[in-house]
Amino acid sequence: MKQFLLVFLGGGLGSSLRFLISKFSNDYFNSFILGTFIVNITGCLIMGLVLGFSFKNTHLSQNQALLLGTGFCGGFTTFSAFASEEHALLRSGEIFQFSVYTLSSITIGIAAISLGLWLSRLS
Repeated sequence: MKQFLLVFLGGGLGSSLRFLISKFSNDYFNSFILGTFIVNITGCLIMGLVLGFSFKNTHLSQNQALLLGTGFCGGFTTFSAFASEEHALLRSGEIFQFSVYTLSSITIGIAAISLGLWLSRLS
């Protein structure tokens, strides 16, 4: 239960910060794309730090990694989880799986958005 609460807390903080950054970007720069880009790249950097420190097993406990990685980064952006998984595939030499996962995530994700928009117009 403690781990669930850590992920819950981190996710709430990450989602709230994503909202603030996106709102600031939209209001100040008139660009929702810039906010999303900043969040995605920053989330990947934070996820890399969390993974690196947890791999060393000297800087972060499992609970801290859950709070920051799964919770905060997961709430901040799911792109960080996607990039982390992609990195793991590259590191393990799974080039085919990497390629299929990358292309299918992007194309099917965009198709799913399009389908959802189309379906919403039917009602």
